[in-house]
Amino acid sequence: MQQRSSCLWRWRVLLWSTLLLLSPLRATGHLFTIVEDGVSSEDGSGDPGLDQTVRGENWNPCLEGQDVFSTVKENSMIGELIAELNTELTANDVVWSLTGEDADWFFLERRSIRLNAPLDRVLDREVQGPVLMAALTCYEEDTVQSEYRIMVEILNENDNTPEFVESTIQPRSISELAEVKTVMFTVQATDADGDTIMYSIDQTSPDAAYFRVDLPNSGEVILAKPLDYETKTQLKITIYASEMNTVEKFNTSAILTVNILDGDDQYPQFLPCTPPSNDQSHRVCTNPVYTVNITEGEQDVLLDFSPGPINAVDGDRGLSSPLSYSILSGADNGRFVMDELTGEVRLMKEVENRLLTPTLRLRVMAYQRNDPRKYSVATVVVRVVAVNRFPPQFGRAEYRGFVTEGNSPASLVNTYGNTVLLLQIQDRDFSDGINPKMHYSLRSSSNHTEFYHITQEGLLIARTNQLRPSQKHSLKVVAVDLESGDMATALIKVEVLYEGQIEITMVPTGESQ
Repeated sequence: MQQRSSCLWRWRVLLWSTLLLLSPLRATGHLFTIVEDGVSSEDGSGDPGLDQTVRGENWNPCLEGQDVFSTVKENSMIGELIAELNTELTANDVVWSLTGEDADWFFLERRSIRLNAPLDRVLDREVQGPVLMAALTCYEEDTVQSEYRIMVEILNENDNTPEFVESTIQPRSISELAEVKTVMFTVQATDADGDTIMYSIDQTSPDAAYFRVDLPNSGEVILAKPLDYETKTQLKITIYASEMNTVEKFNTSAILTVNILDGDDQYPQFLPCTPPSNDQSHRVCTNPVYTVNITEGEQDVLLDFSPGPINAVDGDRGLSSPLSYSILSGADNGRFVMDELTGEVRLMKEVENRLLTPTLRLRVMAYQRNDPRKYSVATVVVRVVAVNRFPPQFGRAEYRGFVTEGNSPASLVNTYGNTVLLLQIQDRDFSDGINPKMHYSLRSSSNHTEFYHITQEGLLIARTNQLRPSQKHSLKVVAVDLESGDMATALIKVEVLYEGQIEITMVPTGESQ
């Protein structure tokens, strides 16, 4: 329908132009030639008496008209003058009426043709077209005597704002590998008044730095800086379409969403990912070192690594290309084998002597199956430990300690009998029961651990100058076998005494020492 209206408008304009060229008289506002007192109004020549006699007998007002060509501004109000006539339209028993396609846009009033545009109907060039066409028809005794064309050009006024073509401002998807300084997409806006449109990017929009418009009239949006899916997966920019050649400079805006597609530009990353810094704009992972303890003499076991199983992911999370695993070095003639799909490592042959082979090192690789040139390498450390049959244990589940207030920054905590409190682990895997690989620490979740410190010999030290009499503290001590990873815990209850207060020397009834 819109195409048909456009063609009709063009046909009207062509007809308008042709008539202007062919018509001997342009619209002057004088529609009719009237003869009074026998003198011709056209040139004033001839015999007045003869002329009056001839015209008096044969004069027909219906034949004295001519075509009307005029103009009117769009949005004009009702009653706007279109053409002024030089005769009364009701003379000599003739009737004049408006007919034709656009006749309802006009009405006759005495000697004039005026615009019929009531408040509920606006004269809009963009809707009605550039030309109104009607006819002024003269009837005598209900018979058409003559018909004159009325052609009125609607003069354009800037009363429309630009509008974006909806299909050009829909969400877009762009690969992160798109080249900088190339056209990413083109936006387009139209103006019903036919004004020239220029385009610009609102520099205050969140991601304006990624794009630019080099040719304002083209609507071409160019990539200004590289994209990175791993940093930002979606961009939003505000684009303006503004009139370029008008006083009003009407404009409109649209928020355009650009979705970034992941490109294959990242390498596999072993987990857990440890960023070297907190800079999230450049996400780089430091590969972990996987560690595990094996027991001297054991074989055909699946290794359980720390800080987690050997696992890698594609650095391009949006693609998640499948990965494969292999041992680059350290397999030790088949002692270790690695599952190509899962990354699991199995110990196939035993280590006979941990003193000769205390540690084994492997280098493992994760690579993309569809592009083996994209790979990453991690280190695996295997420690060989002695056979561990018995877990370490504290001598008791709960210890009692006493410390006297004072100004000293460090004082040993005593126990019953005014003896130094000594925490020791018993490990029956050793002939003397002492495991030299035990590591002691205080659990941070314990009460007031900031006032105490435990040595690797099992001695508890208090920061006496920060304590107050009658205070009672509960501490949880943890002992870890650095070789096997076994752990034991115990509770220490410490009481702060007044200076000069006698320490308890006897173990209360019902409480073991």
